[in-house]
Amino acid sequence: MYIHMFAFRFKPKVSEEQKNHCVDEIRKLQHEISAVLESWVGRNESPRAQGYELGGVMKFSDKASFEGYTQHPVHQKLLTWLVPLIEPIEVDFPSTYARQ
Repeated sequence: MYIHMFAFRFKPKVSEEQKNHCVDEIRKLQHEISAVLESWVGRNESPRAQGYELGGVMKFSDKASFEGYTQHPVHQKLLTWLVPLIEPIEVDFPSTYARQ
């Protein structure tokens, strides 16, 4: 399993409507790109947010699937309008789940 985590600080003057649109469009990726096995995206409610207003986690079968997602035309199209609105941070890592 491969995990992709992200959080965004929005640039000044990004409206609430634009922020909500970002959440909606990122949520759609799970249905538009088959490599996305699971996805959780939402507005950050943490009092320790440090300015990060949106966060998400996506699950992929492996790193190659994740890399295919990053190059997928639907993802690339989203980035063209999203990147100018945000200051992102990302964490990507392989993961295994071991039952106790």
